[in-house]
Amino acid sequence: MLPLQIVVIGGGAAGFFGAIACAEANPQCQVTLIEASREPLAKVLISGGGRCNVTHACFSAEELVLNYPRGGKALRGAFTRFQPLDTVAWFAAHGVNLKTEADGRMFPITDRSETIAECLIKAAFTAGLKLSIGTPVISVQRQNEGFKIIFTSGKTQYCHRLLLATGSSVMGYKIARELGHHIERSVPSLFTFNIADPAFRALAGISVSPVNLRLSVAGKPVLQQSGPLLITHWGVSGPAVLKLSAWGARILHDTRYQGKLYINWLPNLSQEQIKQRLLGIKEEWGKKVIALHRGLNVPHRLWQYIISRINITAEDRWAEISNKTLNQLVPEICDGEYLISGKGPFQEEFVTCGGVNLKEVNFKTMESKLVPGLHFAGEILDIDGITGGFNFQGAWTTAYLAGQNMGSID
Repeated sequence: MLPLQIVVIGGGAAGFFGAIACAEANPQCQVTLIEASREPLAKVLISGGGRCNVTHACFSAEELVLNYPRGGKALRGAFTRFQPLDTVAWFAAHGVNLKTEADGRMFPITDRSETIAECLIKAAFTAGLKLSIGTPVISVQRQNEGFKIIFTSGKTQYCHRLLLATGSSVMGYKIARELGHHIERSVPSLFTFNIADPAFRALAGISVSPVNLRLSVAGKPVLQQSGPLLITHWGVSGPAVLKLSAWGARILHDTRYQGKLYINWLPNLSQEQIKQRLLGIKEEWGKKVIALHRGLNVPHRLWQYIISRINITAEDRWAEISNKTLNQLVPEICDGEYLISGKGPFQEEFVTCGGVNLKEVNFKTMESKLVPGLHFAGEILDIDGITGGFNFQGAWTTAYLAGQNMGSID
């Protein structure tokens, strides 16, 4: 009897992990990993600023799924089978230890993404995988007992079971669609916001933590998030903004990234508490210049910008400020309105939402419900997480389950 022929299309994190899991589950399988480009694991190498945010120290499936704007419900059962603790153990068993940072993100102790890429490549060779690099696939056809893979070169290859781990590539979606699957439209997730105000952008480099953010689109409140915020040369970035962009990915795309962002710079204080503090400052520091004596925990340059928005000048003193102006200053601090005029210009988003319809996939095995022997893992699925290692964890989990199932003998 011929050994089970397994093909994995896609040489990213999910593709490598699924192929390795398959080969380790059944060493008798012949597993081939196919990557269109000549640079496998490219996204792994550049992720996390070159450090690779492997996963997140969240070890409860119930809590973990709350970090996925799309796919959380489907992943709930999958995370009971393979979750961040299993990821940590897997990498440790393959010679790579991870560390946890204060915000829960987990990185290799080397702080080098190359460590993760090298680990996966070594594990692939140790497991006996065949790597086919720089060989783009043009289509896949169903056969009586498996699949026929057709390459752009005209060559073909047959396999019994197939894993599509092609990320958000157009070709991957095309193959899945031709095999009978529905594709939810793909749009960017995890991006920054443009703020057109030049005076605001002049504050680039200032970070505030935490802030509360509210997003309003077409005059309707949509979402809110909290966390650190960074002012950039084009607008705002940071974890709070990235989380907001992930949850609002579709509606922001549909409105061409136009909307209103409301920022609370001091979320730990109520408006009344801030008002009373400002009244106290006015009484105590009456002769002092407002621009130089803020009395609130707001970065100095940001404070000067905030007061300028309600026409307080650089020379105005606290004693000169009217109650009407004071009442304008409080909401400017707690609920200032900023116009979003687009998303960040540097294509910094590494994640998209959209992909294979989740109702068409068995999340116990990651096998297609429509096409026996066809499996999916990673970003080709309509799954995406917020920043912090959750997207990699989604890839590890779905790939591991797919690999284990493909390697099983019926």
